[in-house]
Amino acid sequence: MIQIRKYLGPLSKNNPVIVQVLGVCSALAVTTQLKSSVVMGISVAVVAAFSNLIISLLRNTIPSRIRIIVQLIIVAALVILVDQFLQAFFYDMSKMLSVFVGLIVTNCIIMGRLEAFALQNKPLPSLLDGLFNGIGYGLVLATVGLFRELLGKGTMWNCQVIPDSFYEMGYLNNVLMTLPPMALILIGVMIWIHRSRNKELIEEE
Repeated sequence: MIQIRKYLGPLSKNNPVIVQVLGVCSALAVTTQLKSSVVMGISVAVVAAFSNLIISLLRNTIPSRIRIIVQLIIVAALVILVDQFLQAFFYDMSKMLSVFVGLIVTNCIIMGRLEAFALQNKPLPSLLDGLFNGIGYGLVLATVGLFRELLGKGTMWNCQVIPDSFYEMGYLNNVLMTLPPMALILIGVMIWIHRSRNKELIEEE
């Protein structure tokens, strides 16, 4: 029987972004809004889960010398399916994310889990590993997106949160939050908070 708890590490102490510092680049472009952050997180989770599953199913038939090529082909095919799905049912979001959906192919979290886990483990554990690593990535993006949109635009999920009365009293949105460097600063703060609460991670290094 599969113990789900053993795969929950990416949601907390072994998060791929704030612990392993992977997949940071996409946080620069897609986290200006909470909505785009969530959609990107879900897209990565879907691709990570099913690419792990497929590679695990094929792990005993893939020649070692071409395994990276096979992995890239499978990930690219899944990314195309996700992109087509977004274009068909969520066109505005697909247009907003633009080329960044396609860049999921190069996301080092996905390739890392294929190499480190899916090639050595059975299908169901591999599916769960990819899924929770994708969710862990998405949680970080959603958190960054929430703060950037709320403080930078005064909205959440494109709905105004900060009342007009605040603006009438002189409140101003922090436009710096809409700039890419703020994503790195917010992730840096998250890493600092996480490591200050989990000092054993520093000791292990």
